[in-house]
Amino acid sequence: MPVTVLDPTTALVAIDLQTRILALPCAPYSTADVVARTAELAAAFRARGLPVVLVRVSGDPAAPGRTEAPRPSGRPLDGEDRLTDELTGHPEDIIVTKRNWGAFHGTDLDLQLRRRGVTQIVLTGIATSYGVESTARAAHEHGYHVTLAADAMTDLDADSHRHAFDKIFPRLGETGTTDEIIKLLP
Repeated sequence: MPVTVLDPTTALVAIDLQTRILALPCAPYSTADVVARTAELAAAFRARGLPVVLVRVSGDPAAPGRTEAPRPSGRPLDGEDRLTDELTGHPEDIIVTKRNWGAFHGTDLDLQLRRRGVTQIVLTGIATSYGVESTARAAHEHGYHVTLAADAMTDLDADSHRHAFDKIFPRLGETGTTDEIIKLLP
């Protein structure tokens, strides 16, 4: 369902827009486009006094347990979890560091949002089918209204991105473009 309304207490939550992730090849949008659109949304949220949450992953985000997919090897390099300069430098922003795909499990994100009376989140970031989708699922389960900024997220695989938008996100919330979301901001 296309985005219809934004609550007066909506927060922007940007997932993993950091050095290590931004260096990956992504589709259907470039990482530069995702950062630019997220920065546009962040500026609009800040101008209205609405919370902006910048989520970064630090360390190995693989949860324990056996999987068929190989796990990344080696230790992360210093600075790989540094958020992109286009979004930083705003002391009022909330920084959340996660160690899993989703931004809720094992972090204080829910507490930070509830303290501010947030009832809805707008999600952006990388990767659509990993960190963004995991966070959207948890936000839905926590009772937040979820809006997904369709042109402000991308994936490591264009088919996975499309699958999330066609099959998963309609069950979790509403989608809209950056422009549509900005027009609806309270």
